[in-house]
Amino acid sequence: MKGTKYMKQKRVSVMMIGATVLLALLAGCATTTTSTQEKASMLVAAGFKTISPKTAAQQQKLQQLQTGQVAMIQKNGGTYYIVADPPRNLVYVGGPNEYQAYQQLRAANNIANEQLETAQMYQDAAMQWGAWGGWGMGWGPMGMGVGVGRFR
Repeated sequence: MKGTKYMKQKRVSVMMIGATVLLALLAGCATTTTSTQEKASMLVAAGFKTISPKTAAQQQKLQQLQTGQVAMIQKNGGTYYIVADPPRNLVYVGGPNEYQAYQQLRAANNIANEQLETAQMYQDAAMQWGAWGGWGMGWGPMGMGVGVGRFR
C-alpha cells in the first residue's frame, strides 16, 4: 500500500516537471515572435524612419543585410544606423539621436521584463504548496523535516 502511494507521488512529480518544461518551451517560442515585433515598435518609437526598397538593386542590398542587426553606415558626412527587416520588406533608418533613444527604450524594456519575471517568481513562491499534500520526508519548513536542515 505504501509502495503504491510512493509511486503515485513520483508519477505526479514527473508529470508536473514535464508540464513545467512544456510551458517553458511554449513561452520561449512566443517570445521570439513578439521580440521581433517589439523591436520594430521600439525602432519606430525611437524615431527611426521606415523605408521600402524601390529598385531591384535596393531589394538585393536588403537581402544581404542581417535581419534585425543594427548596422552603422557613413554617408554624405553623416552617421546613420540601419536595421533590416527582409520578411516585411523594410529598412529602419535613424541617426545618432534616434539610435540613442532606441538604446534607452531597450534598456527600459529589459528592466520592465526583469521586474515582471521577478514578480512572477514571487507569485510562484507565494503559492501555498502545502495544499498539494506531502512531498515526502524532508520537504517541510526548515528544521522540520527529518534530517534536513537540522543543526542540533
